[in-house]
This record gives sequence, structure tokens and C-alpha cells, in this order.
Amino acid sequence: PSAVLFDGLNAAKSSRTDVVIVDTAGRLHTYNNLMLELEKMVRVIQTHFPDFVINNLLTIDASLGQNSLVQAKEFGSYIHLHGAVLTKLDGTARGGIIFPLYKQLQLPVLFIGIGENIDDLEPFDPDEYLDGLLGFG
Repeated sequence: PSAVLFDGLNAAKSSRTDVVIVDTAGRLHTYNNLMLELEKMVRVIQTHFPDFVINNLLTIDASLGQNSLVQAKEFGSYIHLHGAVLTKLDGTARGGIIFPLYKQLQLPVLFIGIGENIDDLEPFDPDEYLDGLLGFG
């Protein structure tokens, strides 16, 4: 994965691309070797592309509840997390994990997923979320 990342970032730098999204889907915090790969990927960026700004976002399934907190803690012990993307808020999940993520880990939710299409990923609006949670929206 780090070699693919390196090649992709070189191509992005050559073409003066503003944003590069690196999706490391399928990582489980319980697999140490996969977590060590994440650490290595961050080191590759910091070493070879020091001018690049890194924002590590953790995608969290809202239906997992408090298990998400354990997952976020584990990921955060390997790499610095800048925020979270909370998915599956279109189902029965209420997203209550938002509060402990921020209070215990200082990890803000930046985006929410309310469906499976690209337009269903939207910036998180705390006021709108609270209104919906409390039945005002």
C-alpha cells in the first residue's frame, strides 16, 4: 500500500492536484499489521511530501454504538485522527456516538452519510443534528 500511495502522491504533485483522497478501507483495529501499515503510510507522506497537509478521517458505522469509541481509540493510538465520518445515519442509528467521540477523544464528526450515493455524504451540521435528535427538525 505504501508504494501505491507514493506513486499516487508523486503523480498528484506532478499534476499540481489540490486534494488527494487515500481510502484504506477494510482496516480493522484488531489487526496489528494493518494498523502498522497505516503508520507507515503517514510516515511516507511526512518524509517524501512534507509540504502536503494530512487530514486523517476515520469512517465510523453509526449502528455500532459504543464499539465505535473503542475503534476510534485504537486507530488514534496508531495515527493522529483529525475527524470522523459517521455513516448509516439513514437507518435506525441515532448517532449518539458523536458525543463520546468528541468529549473523550476530541474527535469531531466532520461528515455524515445518509445513504449510499455520493450526494448522501454531507458536512455535519451540529445544530441540525441536535434539532433532529430532539424532534425539533
